[in-house]
Amino acid sequence: MKDDRLYLIHISECIHRIEEYLGDGGKVAFMASSLIQDAIIRNLQILTESAIRISEELQGKYPAVEWFKIRGFRNVLVHAYLGVDLEMIWNIIERDLPKLKAAVEKMLTD
Repeated sequence: MKDDRLYLIHISECIHRIEEYLGDGGKVAFMASSLIQDAIIRNLQILTESAIRISEELQGKYPAVEWFKIRGFRNVLVHAYLGVDLEMIWNIIERDLPKLKAAVEKMLTD
């Protein structure tokens, strides 16, 4: 569980950085800046790498987290980097990242 905690902290830090890079600019800033896009995509890659290293035991305790989809998303980010769909990335940031953030915070406090 010690390793899981380190991975969870790492995921939390990546989410914090993504939020920081977006600032108040939101989607407009994200779509307008390749620098912001690159920074966010890199942190999503790191986040997904940490998430796939979470133990099966902990994953089993939190089935609401879509671990399988995170693993699949990691593969898209790593292997299809030339064809990453920015709208898809934005939808994940907007829809999925807040849920993951809440789940990670809960895992860290449990």
